[in-house]
Amino acid sequence: MNTINKVAISAAAALMAFTAAAQRTQKFTADRNNEYGLTYKLPITRARILATAIKTVRKAGPYWQYAKKYLGTSDGITADSQTWELTGASMTTYGVPDDSQQFLMQFKGGQAPFIMKTADDLLLSINSENTVPLEPSLSATVGRETVLDDNNYLSSLSGDILASESLSKRAELAAQQIYKIRQSRSDYATGEADTMPDGAALKLIMQQLDEQEAALTAMFVGTTSTSTASQAFEFNPGTEDVDNAVAFRVSDENGLVDKTDLSGEPVYITMRVTERGKLPVNEKGEAKKLPKDAVVYRIPGKAQFSLSYKGKTVAKSSFDLAQLGIDFGLDPDLFSNKKQQSYIKLSPATGAVVELGNAAR
Repeated sequence: MNTINKVAISAAAALMAFTAAAQRTQKFTADRNNEYGLTYKLPITRARILATAIKTVRKAGPYWQYAKKYLGTSDGITADSQTWELTGASMTTYGVPDDSQQFLMQFKGGQAPFIMKTADDLLLSINSENTVPLEPSLSATVGRETVLDDNNYLSSLSGDILASESLSKRAELAAQQIYKIRQSRSDYATGEADTMPDGAALKLIMQQLDEQEAALTAMFVGTTSTSTASQAFEFNPGTEDVDNAVAFRVSDENGLVDKTDLSGEPVYITMRVTERGKLPVNEKGEAKKLPKDAVVYRIPGKAQFSLSYKGKTVAKSSFDLAQLGIDFGLDPDLFSNKKQQSYIKLSPATGAVVELGNAAR
């Protein structure tokens, strides 16, 4: 069965989760206390979708209906609106322990081999404290306020405007203030102002005039602000193809939402199995047999994933999946040999061999 779950994230929360996972990695040594036997689990592969969307908020100014009359423009925003649009998506995979894939590795005494595994028994390595990273951190970004948010424009209004009870009169006075600001800026720019400051003082005055004009103009033409947000969604691949399953949705009201929120446009996920794990073969082309008391690892299969939104493909990735694979193993004597111990690193996402070599003596 394939399932999709929503996971709310922020930059800090994702980094904390990643750090905590790394801290839960533990070392276990095969010795007399455990009769040189260590238990572990191999993973089943999960997929994580990281979606990014941009939120566009358009706010009409309080004097929008007077923009044409007093400023001569009809291009302003006349009604508040909000939209969300998907701007990007990516996928990654990670592993969770598969309770049906639990094993005991039995070593010979004398060399004290060790393993690294997570707190929930997922095997990461043997005879190596350097393991393959568990998961990358995720991030999110936010936008900034505009002059119409929380009435930030009020600081630019004169006392006469604030005192007037007529909306039309306030708009007229605000327009007059805009023209006065423009005239003052022109006077400073041409050197015709009654008092001409020098250097940094002039630059500061011009900056303040620009800010005042922008705030007052926004009261007629409105503002447009954007912000971005990221959201993670989990997809649990099965062992068969998936055609256009709803992964999540994009809602103008709530942004990136779960697939069950029908207010949003769906983003679909498709999965195609491209390869299933096969046993290695010997020189004769025959499948190799599992060594006695083998240290079991996974030979994964592969699948192609794609995400589509409004008829367009927005992401495409290929991943190894443990559940499409097959078990094989190595002779445990490799890791407890008195002359030369070996080490191995496994993928935490698939249980596959990432690196195998001679351990430092």
